[in-house]
Amino acid sequence: MQGDHARALYPCILDEAHRALEGIPAPSVLDVGCGTGMLSDQLLSAFPSCRLTGVDLSPAMVERARARLAGRAEVREADAERLPFHDGVFDLVVCSDSFHHYPDPDRAAFQMWRVLRKGGALVLGDVWQPAPARAVMNAWMPLSHEGDVRIYSETELRAILGTWFQRVRWSRIGLTGCLVIASKG
Repeated sequence: MQGDHARALYPCILDEAHRALEGIPAPSVLDVGCGTGMLSDQLLSAFPSCRLTGVDLSPAMVERARARLAGRAEVREADAERLPFHDGVFDLVVCSDSFHHYPDPDRAAFQMWRVLRKGGALVLGDVWQPAPARAVMNAWMPLSHEGDVRIYSETELRAILGTWFQRVRWSRIGLTGCLVIASKG
């Protein structure tokens, strides 16, 4: 889809970021699976005083994000399942259209929780499908060369994130997306 799905999630993610960062004068934000840095760029425009860090597993994506962000943010090659940061250093973690790529979603969820400060939030936008379509797509994904692992149901996402986060809100976005906001108590 050449990024169309991810871009459609950005306004919702930005709205939730505004709610999560209200009253924080110089927030620290982590964009997990930052890809080309397009969402990071929009976050920097929306929050000019934020300290933003982007991570992606792909060296090619990291280079594209670095070029787009031109030194306004730190961009690192890193695995979402092994985030190279100390505990409790970010006010907000965003993850757009990449959670379905993670082989160990429980570990990725823990890592996102771990790097958040108490009271911080995770805003996660991802692909969603109704049960029949999700079953077909999940059966097909091992044959894909796109790095997709699994599309999660609302129940599955709530369970994965609910292990670590105190409050988990899920909503559908359009026909093929979902938004999850998880709070660290």
